[in-house]
Amino acid sequence: MQDFSLDIASLRRLYLNGQLTPRQLVDALLARPDDGNPVWIHRLSPAELYRYADALAGKDPAALPLYGIPFAIKDNIDLAGAPTTAACPEFAYLPEKSATVVQRLIDAGAIPLGKTNLDQFATGLNGTRSPYGACRNAFDPAYISGGSSSGSAVAVATGQASFSLGTDTAGSGRVPAAFNNIVGHKPTCGWLSTSGVVPACRSLDSVSIFALTAQDAEQVLAVAAGFNESDPYSRPAQGHGFDFGRAQAFRFGVPRADQLQFFGNAEAERLFGEVLARLQALGGQPVEIDFAPFLDAARLLYEGPWVAERYAAIKDFFDSQADRIFPPVRDIIAGASRFSAADAFAGQYRLRALKREADRVWDTIDCLVTPTAGTIYPIAAMQADPIRLNANLGYYTNFMNLLDYAATAVPAGFQADGLPFGITLVAPAHQDGPLLRLAGRMQTAVATPLGATGLPQPESSAISLLPSGQVRVAVVGAHLSGLPLNWQLTQRGGRLVAGTHTAPCYRFYALPDGKRPGLVRVAEGGAAIECEVWELPASEFGSFVAGIPAPLGIGKVELEDGSTVNGFICEGIGITGAVDITGFGGWRAYLRQRDGAGA
Repeated sequence: MQDFSLDIASLRRLYLNGQLTPRQLVDALLARPDDGNPVWIHRLSPAELYRYADALAGKDPAALPLYGIPFAIKDNIDLAGAPTTAACPEFAYLPEKSATVVQRLIDAGAIPLGKTNLDQFATGLNGTRSPYGACRNAFDPAYISGGSSSGSAVAVATGQASFSLGTDTAGSGRVPAAFNNIVGHKPTCGWLSTSGVVPACRSLDSVSIFALTAQDAEQVLAVAAGFNESDPYSRPAQGHGFDFGRAQAFRFGVPRADQLQFFGNAEAERLFGEVLARLQALGGQPVEIDFAPFLDAARLLYEGPWVAERYAAIKDFFDSQADRIFPPVRDIIAGASRFSAADAFAGQYRLRALKREADRVWDTIDCLVTPTAGTIYPIAAMQADPIRLNANLGYYTNFMNLLDYAATAVPAGFQADGLPFGITLVAPAHQDGPLLRLAGRMQTAVATPLGATGLPQPESSAISLLPSGQVRVAVVGAHLSGLPLNWQLTQRGGRLVAGTHTAPCYRFYALPDGKRPGLVRVAEGGAAIECEVWELPASEFGSFVAGIPAPLGIGKVELEDGSTVNGFICEGIGITGAVDITGFGGWRAYLRQRDGAGA
């Protein structure tokens, strides 16, 4: 077994330092013993793996964002030259080209390892519905791995791949992450093209990402996302709104106590309580929400006409070879026959009404937090009661794509029996970046090891790789919270991100009008000045700047942590006749002294 971590940051460090080559990485992965867990349906041969590794020879590791990073592919996603089975051997075909998302990853330097096991036709959340065998939990082989992306999750958790691709229609990219102590990100639908993916419910399917860390998931997402003109369900990534993932203060929704379900698992309930306390320690303000419209929407997925979409996806095969399909999967898809076209329209009308109701929560919260699954089951129990227990696993997940939300599953600790517990952070579409950044903060706070490897988390960095629809601006005077011009930010949708200080390289002046200060950068003799960083929509930034009178303007302000943001600065000529108030350290302190003296 390799003696290094497969997280992306650690591997890139080794590559950049010349301590590892892609061929050496392949050697290490091939030397791993097989533990007998049916994680893989098809593994690439050593010769095929070396071809991918050798294709990177002579290329600059710094120029390719995923140089030499090994990844696994759920076997309902095409990899050129490898059979796609969807966990049904009779359905198998040999694709000539890779799925769009797979090709983007390979072009970025990633090395595909093979195709992973899944619940047949991606129908299930438990990982037991495969003729290739029930994929076992990475921590306890008696327990389910979660599904349908079972092999993809376990491959990452056990250190066989740095990241993997799954698919997520009902929770298949999140439940296995929770059960195996890794991150599972279900992107905004359409961000990752589903061209080259065997559909489950084509209008709802999302390619998902499993990774050891939230930072790794963001890095993969930034590469994999991209508009595909030929895919009618693809859409461009939009910039996110308020970045609650990096904010010192944010609001998170929690379902009412009577709407939380743990299905008798007191350990999961205890751990979820700890999660809420941890989120508050990170600056979160809990807001109780009515979870009913989310639950009502979730029931539409398997109790409503969307079951017919699963039938439509494999209609010809189902009609000719239904006896080759796993019984629970066959029974679910056969349920399509009870729905009419009128039922499909009625379902759409009902969903629109529920979405309008559910979306109201975003007026009062930035994100929603739930358990990823209320409990976990032994494989034997799942196989004895496959429909009911599988439905329990989808309690917190089935609504997600129907309501067009993004979600990140993140590790949140371990039960007393050693099995992992995870939570899911939820936000509206295109809020993927803030979700992953908050997930990263949560993961660091919990400090669980990487998957089932026992290895510690790498040092995180505050990268921001996804598009932002926000602009950050540092304010030092009348725009501070509670002061006379703060409304100019709030009426434009501005949100306070952090109270902080500038770097110690500024002088601070009270301008002659007595209403505003001026911040001037100096080469020496400067000090740190109190400021606030606000975030407002980019569409509002222009009108905000246009209203700033001379001698003030917007330039670049360096903060105490070394980062740079847009901020208020003053022209040098503007301090003529001004009073140097640098010694007060900030506008509020100066006002207190001035107004107190005047009294």
